[in-house]
Amino acid sequence: MVSVENLIESMNQRGWAVAAGSMGSTDSLRLKAECESACQSGEFRPAGVGRGTDRTIREDIRQDQVMWINPHGNSLELEIYLAKLEDLRLTLNQHFFLGLFEFEGHFAIYPEGAFYKAHLDRHAGTIDRIITVILYLNPDWQPGDGGELKLWTTSGEREGAFELIEPRMGTMVCFLSGEFWHEVMPAHKTRTSITGWFRQR
Repeated sequence: MVSVENLIESMNQRGWAVAAGSMGSTDSLRLKAECESACQSGEFRPAGVGRGTDRTIREDIRQDQVMWINPHGNSLELEIYLAKLEDLRLTLNQHFFLGLFEFEGHFAIYPEGAFYKAHLDRHAGTIDRIITVILYLNPDWQPGDGGELKLWTTSGEREGAFELIEPRMGTMVCFLSGEFWHEVMPAHKTRTSITGWFRQR
């Protein structure tokens, strides 16, 4: 398990962090099984672009399907992960005085061929989403399977240097939601994750 301290240090230095092995394989596999079961039960919906009355389905921009996480009444496996996120939220507040007060998130499934074009995670005209947190749930992901997270590493820029992060099981990625452009490259097999945001009031 990767220490929270290492993740915090990377966030402090760069504004983003990648932590392989942040979630154990047993817990990650259970979360993946929960995700797949919910999908088979028809609980996922096509992801939209925008929010509120401006929300639309744009398959030319994103092609994933999502199921939002309820604040309460979750499985033991999901509660374990949410408890880990709560520890991370408190530590981020302690180090950076961000005033983060809650996590919102969803399971995400990218079917074979699906992608999500370059974007920021903070909606235009809003300031509530502060830090993006992604946990990947893909065992045996191999080079050539696609689905990498392309993260531009200069704040505010959608060009120049970038990282390609493979969505390997148990890997966590964090970054400042309103500053780092990113996209999901086309997946060559089904790709699953939990994606969410620490929010301010």
